[in-house]
Amino acid sequence: MTVTRADLEAKARQINEVVSETKDAAQNTAVVAGVVVVALIGIAYLLGKRKNRSGRAVVEVYRI
Repeated sequence: MTVTRADLEAKARQINEVVSETKDAAQNTAVVAGVVVVALIGIAYLLGKRKNRSGRAVVEVYRI
């Protein structure tokens, strides 16, 4: 069995396609994860801000 140049080029194209598909899938997953993290941080910020409004501490300072 001999390996020709066409065989090598076909296999290289096939590998390139697989790598490209894997890269695209990983990028999509990373983007979705990033959006979810930003959304959770935003929700935590807004909930914390809302909770702070109702339970503000009053601090009085007296000068002697």
